[in-house]
Amino acid sequence: MASMLSCSPPPLMKPMVSPLPSSIGSTHFEKKLRHSVVSQVATEPRVTVTTVPVRRTETARPDGTGTGQISAWTSVRQERWAGELAVEGKIPLWLDGTYLRNGPGQWNIDQHHFRHLFDGYATLVRVSFNKGRVSAGHRQVESDAYKAARKNRRLCFREFSETPKTNNFLSYVGELASLFSGSSLTDNANTGVIQLGDGRVLCLTETTKGSIQIDPNTLDTIGRFQYTDSLGGFIHSAHPIVTESEFLTLLPDLVRPGYIVARMEPGSNERKVIGRVNCRGGPAPGWVHSFPVTENYVVVPEMALRYCVQNLLRAEPTPLYKFEWHPESGSYMHVMCKTSGKIVASVEVPPFVTFHFINAYEEKDEQGRVTAIIADCCEHNGDASILDLLRLKNLRSSTGLDVLPDARVGRFRIPLDGYPIGELDAALDPEEHGRGMDMCSINPAYQGKKYRYAYACGARRPCNFPNTLTKIDLVTKRAKNWHEDGAVPSEPFFVARPGATREDDGVVISIVSAKNGGGYALVLDASSFKEIARAKFPYGLPYGLHGCWVPTSKGVEKTCMH
Repeated sequence: MASMLSCSPPPLMKPMVSPLPSSIGSTHFEKKLRHSVVSQVATEPRVTVTTVPVRRTETARPDGTGTGQISAWTSVRQERWAGELAVEGKIPLWLDGTYLRNGPGQWNIDQHHFRHLFDGYATLVRVSFNKGRVSAGHRQVESDAYKAARKNRRLCFREFSETPKTNNFLSYVGELASLFSGSSLTDNANTGVIQLGDGRVLCLTETTKGSIQIDPNTLDTIGRFQYTDSLGGFIHSAHPIVTESEFLTLLPDLVRPGYIVARMEPGSNERKVIGRVNCRGGPAPGWVHSFPVTENYVVVPEMALRYCVQNLLRAEPTPLYKFEWHPESGSYMHVMCKTSGKIVASVEVPPFVTFHFINAYEEKDEQGRVTAIIADCCEHNGDASILDLLRLKNLRSSTGLDVLPDARVGRFRIPLDGYPIGELDAALDPEEHGRGMDMCSINPAYQGKKYRYAYACGARRPCNFPNTLTKIDLVTKRAKNWHEDGAVPSEPFFVARPGATREDDGVVISIVSAKNGGGYALVLDASSFKEIARAKFPYGLPYGLHGCWVPTSKGVEKTCMH
């Protein structure tokens, strides 16, 4: 136990050896790498609606930005709405709290239409459950980027694939200067939403300035979340690890390629450095959209999909946008002790591409010594083309072709005995979930621990985007899938039943954009993965990204159901 608490390699194990040269890189791994809905209709409650007049006008367009198209890829048609939802089926009485979901919801400024899913201005959605009834609402997050675009009727900040247009060379030089200072980077917090251990709720994206505090009851924007430390940096992981006791994040260093691992305590705005990982390959750090942790370690991934300053400076996007693919530089997994900041393993792994890690845990031998770290992710078979697939013109296409790149549950095994090579294999047959895999959640009580179940978006082919919800059983290596023709479900989010002892005792919530242009909050029984209820919105919602659950007892007041 003492050795584990100090995060030193377990006794009787080989000391760490010198890492293999990066020239082993991709050539070393080239050979290894390729290897029905039943509902009961409840009495419909009276629907109360509060709206704010639309500040823009839209008409039907062939690019899907107007009416007549699936709502998943259509800009939200009003800035805010609130009301009670009609329920089909039966909501569990124990489900008491609010599901918040964030994501891009407006993809145009007047007649200027964004190109990429990730460019859209953030739309925050609230679905509140109380005594079997459901109320909901949505509102645009009032970032500086959104407010400036609305006021000036044009793009004013750099988004994922969009750059403000310059009229002449001098204005171009000025725009570059603002880029280097960080002032032109967006604060459009359109990626995730989290609740800190002290109860504050933040919307996040990959720019540090895009950390915005909101009120979970009204969805009002409170203001920018200001970090009070001196760590600096313009970017961080869009997905920190958040528990009641800590907030862990990664800050990529583009100047001295590496990553700062930092921790923030509840009630504080100050991030404190745990340690640093230096990159082992490539001209810049690998993209770190997310990362996993175990009970004692932080796992820092180093992908061959690396940040690229030259691409950031371009006025027009490249196929990989702000990144470059450098398979020759190698791909690595680093393991850092949470308490000491000491790096206890740094291994080369096959090339991989992932947005989202699912979970990680410590593998132990019969004597209880930690021998390896197991880390699971939604892995795209080392294929970075998924980034360009997320152009809106691709998502709005209705060709019926099977163009979604394959994905799997990628399982890393990172040895802690000093051996310099790690493993990456599929945790189960990808055909179980249609060779589609992303947008994942687990029972949060199992974060950093050995677990059995994961919930994600999968595929029923042919398709151009994940179109099913899937429950993965990592013990039986089977999957259960939910699908509705033409629907686009967002991230399935697990909520445990109070007092539950089974890992899958609870519900899974997803907001679904329906084929007919409508939308609803779907509630599945997490164990059977059967639908138990849906709460219908009076309008269709755009596709969203990530969410969080805020129990009523932790800061969201009971919503009036009159």
